[in-house]
Amino acid sequence: MTDARAGSQEHEASRIRVVLVDDQALFRAGIRMVIDSQPDLEVVGEAGNGRDGLDVVRRARPDVVLMDIRMPVLDGLAATAELLQDAPGDPGPRIVMLTTFDLDEAAARAIRQGASGFLLKDADPEFLLAAIRTVHAGSAVIAASATRELFAQSTAQTQPVPASFQDLTEREREIFALAARGLSNAEIAAREYLSEATVKTHISRILTKLALRDRVQLVVFAFEHGLA
Repeated sequence: MTDARAGSQEHEASRIRVVLVDDQALFRAGIRMVIDSQPDLEVVGEAGNGRDGLDVVRRARPDVVLMDIRMPVLDGLAATAELLQDAPGDPGPRIVMLTTFDLDEAAARAIRQGASGFLLKDADPEFLLAAIRTVHAGSAVIAASATRELFAQSTAQTQPVPASFQDLTEREREIFALAARGLSNAEIAAREYLSEATVKTHISRILTKLALRDRVQLVVFAFEHGLA
């Protein structure tokens, strides 16, 4: 029995703990059902507005937070900013913004604050589950369709291109443009007749030269400076 209990506790500890923050109760119920159907994931709390969400996250200490952008009392942008300021030296939970097409610019602001990505609220369940696992593993995630919509519908005035962009080689600029459109390493490799390892090296150098944290920030950088 002792071994069985130990195994059960180990399994519980290995699960990715998720908190849902969204003002639509029916949406939360559907997402909870999808997440709880997975043996390696569990919902450990939920809230209907950003203020309550802060309380739940601080109490439950989840691995991943799914945060809606538009909510009453305190919106997702403000809540995300507070969470990221809680412990500057502690990475804290990974935050994924939930958005619709007309809110992509707000999602871009959340990425600048430190969120780990954004997803469309009508994303396929399989994509949502993969996104949770991806950000928990330390990577960022962005919906390709949201990326296209972000550039297609935005009327925001672009900012001047930083001098650091000129440090990119011609090849790196080509890779940058493809990554900014949401293409994966494998897709870029196939398109450019390169190995995935080579693409990964290019992406790493691009991020270093532009002082960007990850590929999601690369997309936002391109959006802000009219480079995609």
